Amino acid sequence: MDELRDLYQEVILDHNRRPKNFHKIEDATHSAVGHNPLCGDQLTVYLKVDDDDTILDIGFQGSGCAISKASASIMTGTLKGKRLEEARQLFGKFHSMLTGMGGPGHVIDGKLAVFQGVAEFPARVKCASLAWHTVIAAMDAQEDPISTE
Repeated sequence: MDELRDLYQEVILDHNRRPKNFHKIEDATHSAVGHNPLCGDQLTVYLKVDDDDTILDIGFQGSGCAISKASASIMTGTLKGKRLEEARQLFGKFHSMLTGMGGPGHVIDGKLAVFQGVAEFPARVKCASLAWHTVIAAMDAQEDPISTE
């Protein structure tokens, strides 16, 4: 189990150092700003969505802790090409995994599984979920910045 935890930690650190989709989308159809006052994480998420509600492009900019930045990086890669409804469903599953609300052993397959250990650190749940709350705010065309508080 320690080897798996070490691997997950390395994936998070790698996405923090070299985040994917770390860019502004000039012709974004949706965007939102998110803030985690507890940790100081701040980011903006950009979406380019077509008429069929498919996410053609997704990016983010901002600063934050390793968990926050890695979560945004992996989230953008996961959601690109998905429909908005699929993104909402993934948010629900991811949030359940982070909070332990999905029951013991509730884990998402794929790269998002690296965040399963975050449930052991309640203060870090807000770091890992900030990008996800922000993308939902963008899809809902929420104009006010969202906060994890």
